[in-house]
Amino acid sequence: MAEARLQLLTRAGCHLCWVAAETVTRLGAEAGLVPELIDVDADDELRIEYGDRVPVVLLDGREHSYFTVDVDRLRRDLGTA
Repeated sequence: MAEARLQLLTRAGCHLCWVAAETVTRLGAEAGLVPELIDVDADDELRIEYGDRVPVVLLDGREHSYFTVDVDRLRRDLGTA
């Protein structure tokens, strides 16, 4: 199965994650994408790699931004700017 183009690494109880999920979902919809939300605490490797540095936006498997969504950059990189 191919990796989702737009992913958001999150964690339960994280207010920044909730805000980022709303933003990434809205921006993804503009590009016809549904972001994949991934709980870092459900995967030992992700939890070790990202620790408390969530939320993290991944675009095409690469880190795009963390803590906050860089809206202008993400729109540009998704081709919706």
